[in-house]
Amino acid sequence: MKYLGLIFANLMRSKRRTFLTVFSIAIALFLFCTLRTVITSFEASLRASQATRLVVRHAASLVFPLPLAYRERLSRVPGVTGISYGNWFGGFYQDPKNQFAQFAMDVPTLLDLFPEVILPAGQAEAFRSERTACIIGAALARKYGWKLGDQIPIMGTIFPGEWRFVVRGIYTGQTKDVDENTLFFHWDYLNESLPEGRKSLVGIYWLRIASPDLAASVSGRVDALFENSPQPTKTETEKAFQAGFISMIGNVQLLLTIIGSAIVFAIMLVTINTMMMAARERTTEIAVLKTLGFSDGLILRLVGGEALFLSLLGGGLGCGLAALVFRESDFTGGGFFPNFRVLPETVLLGLVLAALMGLLSGVAPAVQAARLQVASALRRVA
Repeated sequence: MKYLGLIFANLMRSKRRTFLTVFSIAIALFLFCTLRTVITSFEASLRASQATRLVVRHAASLVFPLPLAYRERLSRVPGVTGISYGNWFGGFYQDPKNQFAQFAMDVPTLLDLFPEVILPAGQAEAFRSERTACIIGAALARKYGWKLGDQIPIMGTIFPGEWRFVVRGIYTGQTKDVDENTLFFHWDYLNESLPEGRKSLVGIYWLRIASPDLAASVSGRVDALFENSPQPTKTETEKAFQAGFISMIGNVQLLLTIIGSAIVFAIMLVTINTMMMAARERTTEIAVLKTLGFSDGLILRLVGGEALFLSLLGGGLGCGLAALVFRESDFTGGGFFPNFRVLPETVLLGLVLAALMGLLSGVAPAVQAARLQVASALRRVA
């Protein structure tokens, strides 16, 4: 702390270089936090999955629906203690860029099968009793300023036309991993509005089982039940379903890790070059400091401290900006990243990376400055 003023004065000698270096590090750590948050948002959806819930869908693809008539047969499968169903709606609010998740759900069974969706009793009753009612997550309500009683027009894409829903409930998640950017409305309202040929078709069934140990046996019974039907099923745990959905876009985690590492490594090389240039320009000054009694160890710490200070400043700006931007904007990527928030662990990891970057970029110029011989340095300048 005694020499902090000297470090700061050295950095201010070339304000443009210092600013550009800090700015580069801030951008790199901003991108790192963004890419890291993509991964943590996927992990959050996996953590929110229940081990006692199974997902039943068409064996060929999610785009093919299953008959509503399957409901009764599924409910009689040994081990099944609850059932619900729904369809992905796929609409937008006012403008195509305002996209978020919307599900038409079997309302009588929705809150029973998804206990992580917390809704006050009065709002739950109002939701059940009104065919055009909907409930929305607290994050979605904050984003668009919606409140109870508001009417929300949604333009359908899979189910064309303008659909209007009345907000009768605002739910919160039992944990932070539960998505609060979704709109749920009555499946019956959707079904009765569809033309013949599209009625009584379900996108996904959710089954509740008594124990996670029954998942394999129940899944096998369900798929065997419809094996020779025109619409065969694929049954898996909710976590496996989420993981499979994420894997549809490839090995995202590996790809983002490689990109993030490449960005940080490139910026570290730039910082090393900057610090070596700064130390080389101060050869005379370092020689004078040694003449005045500054030890080799102190010179090493001063030069290394400059690199560490620059990196931590840039890292703090980049990580802080990422946390602020994504918190204020409620970014969800059109509903694809429902839990897109920069976690404190991500910020901490970013600061550790910044500190590591500062230490690595400061080693070479600091050692070079510490080994500098006073006589040869002054002779070189003269």
